[in-house]
Amino acid sequence: MRILLLGGTSEARALAERLVAAGVDVESSLAGRVARPRLPVGPVRIGGFGGVDGLREHLRSEHVDAVVDATHPFAAGMTRHAAEACAAEDVPLVRLERPGWSRTPEASRWHWVDDHDQAAALTAELGTRPFLTVGRQSLDRFVGPLADVAALVRVVDPPEIALPAAWALLPSRGPYDVAGERRIMTEHRVDVVVTKDSGGSYTWPKMQVADALGLPVVVVRRGEGPQGVDTVHDPEAVLAWFADRGLSDDAGR
Repeated sequence: MRILLLGGTSEARALAERLVAAGVDVESSLAGRVARPRLPVGPVRIGGFGGVDGLREHLRSEHVDAVVDATHPFAAGMTRHAAEACAAEDVPLVRLERPGWSRTPEASRWHWVDDHDQAAALTAELGTRPFLTVGRQSLDRFVGPLADVAALVRVVDPPEIALPAAWALLPSRGPYDVAGERRIMTEHRVDVVVTKDSGGSYTWPKMQVADALGLPVVVVRRGEGPQGVDTVHDPEAVLAWFADRGLSDDAGR
């Protein structure tokens, strides 16, 4: 069985480790948007496929038997391309997606919005010292509404756009802890936290601290995934999905 694992997340790395240890032929694919990505075990390719047509060609030329889409919950383009390419080539596809935060007890106290434009507009009403943790690719949506406020912007890699002079840039990579998040928010006198529903535990401490400090939190909802694609929430469930479809005799089990 030859597996293409669309990765870049901690869940993808955990699955790659399981598959490699079981002797499964797996290739992990990373988008290449992070300068120094955490690499999974096993063979890795970095860079895009060239859209749906490029991915279809890769599936054919590499004789891929199944695809696991374990990209970030907000990597909507790659998820859509995977669904279209796999359907066209009749290649089984499963989505490995970490659960979001919408069902946590704290979620009812947050301000939920549908996109980054709504998040920026609402943030401008809620505070003057926002903590922006939305990723560098979405920062352009916040520049206009928040150009004159003292925003603290945390990113893994420097953004490609010019930031307002009033903003402070904080290059950093998770996982984070409660003590560190409290120190950052206190020192910078943060009065509103802005994020997206990435889920998982790596960045959850900021939500805990915001709740403890009584800060408003603006959260961008996840979009709907492609119809007809099976979705599971942990690497073990992917292995069970393989076994249920007879894709491997053991698939690491």
